[in-house]
Amino acid sequence: MNRVEQLIQSYKQFIQLPWPANLAPPQRVWAAVYAPSDERRLRANLPMFEHRTVEAGYRWALIDVSNEFERWMAAHDYRDAYFESPELMEPELAGFFDDLANQVRRQVEEHTGPDAVIGLLGGSSLFGLGPHVKMSALVEAVEDANEGRLLMFFPGEVEGNNFRLLGAQDGWNYHATVISART
Repeated sequence: MNRVEQLIQSYKQFIQLPWPANLAPPQRVWAAVYAPSDERRLRANLPMFEHRTVEAGYRWALIDVSNEFERWMAAHDYRDAYFESPELMEPELAGFFDDLANQVRRQVEEHTGPDAVIGLLGGSSLFGLGPHVKMSALVEAVEDANEGRLLMFFPGEVEGNNFRLLGAQDGWNYHATVISART
């Protein structure tokens, strides 16, 4: 059994546990942690997360932000100037993030419910876009919009409560419940 299959098995066992009521929003966030090298294999097996969720009696929705920066950039009036001088884009990235957070929040609100699991995929595509655009900030911006559980697909490492996206040195202290191939 490969690591992604083990992660799906851990998720299957985890989702069958009772869901405590009245948890604070950060406590309703789950992190499916996997090696960045397993990204393609995980994406190929996403239907199994949906299957395991529905099998356990819950609803499933997936939000993928992988291509949102590209969509934003393609529609931007000054994209050609940004390609020539990327440093000019820095002041605009906060606006991009705000738009992204609002868009994801609307999608979460559309699918929310006490029996909903909403998968958030593609946060690694935000890596390196600057201090205003981070996966951690995106999760924090939308976590309170979901009544059920937010399943953050996290390619990286976790030590204690320190999450390191793509194994980066700079970590993020967070209290999501970790689901891993070793769980």
